[in-house]
Amino acid sequence: MSETRGADRPVTAGGKQYHLNVGAGELAPTVLLPGDPGRVPVLAAAWDTAEDVAHHREYRSMRGRYQGIAISACSTGIGGPSTEIALNELAAVGCSTFLRLGTTGGLQEHLRVGDIVISTASVRWDGASDSYAPAAFPAAASYEVVLALVEACERLAMTYHLGVSAATASFYAGQSRPAFGDYVGIAHDRVERLQAMGVLNFEMESATVFTLSSLFGLRGGAACIVVADRFRNEFRPEGADEILAKLGAETSVALAEMDAMKERAGRRWYFPSLISGVK
Repeated sequence: MSETRGADRPVTAGGKQYHLNVGAGELAPTVLLPGDPGRVPVLAAAWDTAEDVAHHREYRSMRGRYQGIAISACSTGIGGPSTEIALNELAAVGCSTFLRLGTTGGLQEHLRVGDIVISTASVRWDGASDSYAPAAFPAAASYEVVLALVEACERLAMTYHLGVSAATASFYAGQSRPAFGDYVGIAHDRVERLQAMGVLNFEMESATVFTLSSLFGLRGGAACIVVADRFRNEFRPEGADEILAKLGAETSVALAEMDAMKERAGRRWYFPSLISGVK
């Protein structure tokens, strides 16, 4: 008879995380989080070395090195519920910095297709985070991850914007799109309301990443490339993955540099004067 395992924290017969099929130490502390499992090898193609770790359900993971920095990637699937599983199991095996990379729909006139949106916080319409904290609890990105994303965009000469995103549990009605048969849902006016509030974009995972990372005492961030311009009703997704791959790799280097400065100075948090040395 097979060994009985606890249902509250399910693992495989080999002791690996049940959904991701990864074990302790198999992934680097910093993990890039695309939604699409097909995007994982595209992100890894920008690294100096890369190898597969696991592929189970929507969760594909790889690890490698870039400019001497250990780096990993794991797909989350689409939306908050599958992202919630990924965050829990990645944290359980020792991962501590999570960087969501994906595509997004821009809401504001000044955003163009091809621009990068760096999320500083997110509206919690993701569904999954509701089980973790009350609605008043903010979904805020780690400032260190935000700074590293800004640094990476500057190094790569990318056009980027910082601001609040809206994470939804629904791609069609939840983002004010007509559903099948031109059905109009109850969120039909979200675009106009969010534009009035200055919210930059729609996506589906950032609020889950931010909320769980904050509650777990870990670092979470998100950067998405605009492929859908909801202001002008344009959609051009071509070439997005390669841009995200460069951004993910360079951001990991920037984070590692910041962490090294903190360690040398014996400080817990990064601050700008660490660059020149702190006394």
